[in-house]
Amino acid sequence: MIALGLGIAAVFAVAYPRWKRLYQKPAFTTGNAVELYLDQDMNGEELAEWLRSEDIGIRNDEFRWAQQRFRWSNYTAGHYRFDEEVSYNKLFSTLSNGLQDPIRLTLLPGQSKDQIIESISSSFRFDSTALAQSLEDSSFLAKSQADTQDVLGRLYPATYQFYWTSSSKQVVERLLTTFEKKITPEMRSRLDEIDYSLQEILTLASIVEWEAKEDSEKSRISGLYWNRLRKGMKLQADPTVIYALGEHRRLTYKDYKIEHPYNTYLHACLPPGPVTNPSLSSIKAALFPEDNDYLYMVASPEGTHNFSTNYKEHQRKSAEWRRWIEKQYRIKRQRENKEN
Repeated sequence: MIALGLGIAAVFAVAYPRWKRLYQKPAFTTGNAVELYLDQDMNGEELAEWLRSEDIGIRNDEFRWAQQRFRWSNYTAGHYRFDEEVSYNKLFSTLSNGLQDPIRLTLLPGQSKDQIIESISSSFRFDSTALAQSLEDSSFLAKSQADTQDVLGRLYPATYQFYWTSSSKQVVERLLTTFEKKITPEMRSRLDEIDYSLQEILTLASIVEWEAKEDSEKSRISGLYWNRLRKGMKLQADPTVIYALGEHRRLTYKDYKIEHPYNTYLHACLPPGPVTNPSLSSIKAALFPEDNDYLYMVASPEGTHNFSTNYKEHQRKSAEWRRWIEKQYRIKRQRENKEN
């Protein structure tokens, strides 16, 4: 019995330290939580080399020994988040089974197509070229009732959770599916009532999105544009010129003359498609505009707009806005001169 007890003690003395190293000892020597982005599947040696290249400290001999003990040999691409105390068992089992941690993607409203492509692609394994191709793939978009002309307006702004290894088409499909769910039966019924297509409403909503700094103004701006449409007037919406130029900046007189199908200073009716991805509030404003008689608007110092029902009144308010802008420039120059 004494000999048996001594034997058990000896086995325990050898086995316990090994168990502790595998199941309790931290696999990393960073002392901090670690996020891993494995861009491809790896074997054990490739994983060890990749961790070293990322300056994630590992104990080489112990790392190899732990891999052999667990018999893990293949690790799955993905995004993984580990705390500083992660054990070898937790590390290897998580990577081998591909138990990814999701990433958060926040897509803001009022973004240009280029901004959206850059924002999304920078968050995933795929690149901007893959995403741009997905947004130009007519047969793929048709499955979600979208096309290349209106897809920009359907990229619904919200915060999502994805796996980092999702494909560009999986991401686009999720955004489009979310958009479809946000268009309520009441909103679809309104489309039939006013006899406008969803694409046309998204186009108007996208203009409202870029024009309105405050949600409270959206239905009023929408009402103004509806009034112009009913009267056969050109929309003369600055966002359409900005879209035509391909850059968001203060417009010059020359810019308004640019020949482009989206330039509503030259072409009547709505432009061919959305100029940005509108928020739900802008879509609702386009569908349910304020009942008003406004035909003109100009920016105000408060960041909102001054509205007018006739051109003479609009000229007066525009002159007030120009004088305010000129005053701001003078103040800026005076401040710069003092600093110099």
